[in-house]
Amino acid sequence: MNAIEIRNLTKTFGEKRAVDGLNMTVPEGAIYGFIGENGSGKSTTEKLICGLIQPSGGEIKLWGKDHKDQNVRAQIGVLIESPGCFPNYTVWNNMKLQAANLGLKNEDEEIRRVLHLVRMDGAASNKFKNCSLGMKQRIGIAFALLGNPKLLVLDEPINGLDADGMRIMREILTDLSKRGTTVLISSHILGELEKIATHYGILRGGKMLREMTAEQLNADCPTYVALKADDMETAREALQRAFGRTEFDEASGEIRVYQRAAAEQIAGYLYRSFGIPVTELQTKKIDLEAYYTGLMQEGK
Repeated sequence: MNAIEIRNLTKTFGEKRAVDGLNMTVPEGAIYGFIGENGSGKSTTEKLICGLIQPSGGEIKLWGKDHKDQNVRAQIGVLIESPGCFPNYTVWNNMKLQAANLGLKNEDEEIRRVLHLVRMDGAASNKFKNCSLGMKQRIGIAFALLGNPKLLVLDEPINGLDADGMRIMREILTDLSKRGTTVLISSHILGELEKIATHYGILRGGKMLREMTAEQLNADCPTYVALKADDMETAREALQRAFGRTEFDEASGEIRVYQRAAAEQIAGYLYRSFGIPVTELQTKKIDLEAYYTGLMQEGK
């Protein structure tokens, strides 16, 4: 079953169309990486899914039911922007208020459960204002997890985190997915997203540009040989003739050969045939960030 199915969704603000005929499918149990430029419609779509704003047209279904269904909406946990906490209250007291808002039973047990899930067991007595950014992000996720929702919607939860904070966030989201929770997460930090996402949706101008699984992305991201040589122009032209698709990447200053061939074979060909020594040689693979950048440039 799909956790989210969106068909022909639109949302206008005055004359601006923030979401424009969007179609989107998120399988149950997925970690769905939601990607797009600023203003592409990611946050608006997330707010529409959660019922925080109403669509101008189209359809949103959650587990096959209308997203306005109260029983369905009770299964959604949300962190958009930042958690609404009282700075001078402790983490525990902020959680107690949220649990009361949700009408939860056994609220103390539930708070301990979610704090353990987000690695915040020892921080319950800390005042919220004294928590680090990474801790505040995890508190926000703990808020969203109260009541054990089946769908978690997160808007940029890893932005601003240090390396250790990102690692902890990856572990939390992976653990939740293994427990059966569906995670919809937007982020501009594509390298981190690539480590955990099982599915991707790439937006541009309020439209879905491409949806794919992690396996499909891997298949679409070729391995290539990257090299630098004494005579780059002659080397590029020679490799283009001999090995097919060959490009010069201005950002890295390297030649990229996409034909499946061993790095040593390519270097040997340049030296034996043209006397051109290779000074740097590596085998690399296109990552999510490079794939996304290429997709955006291709569209423009």
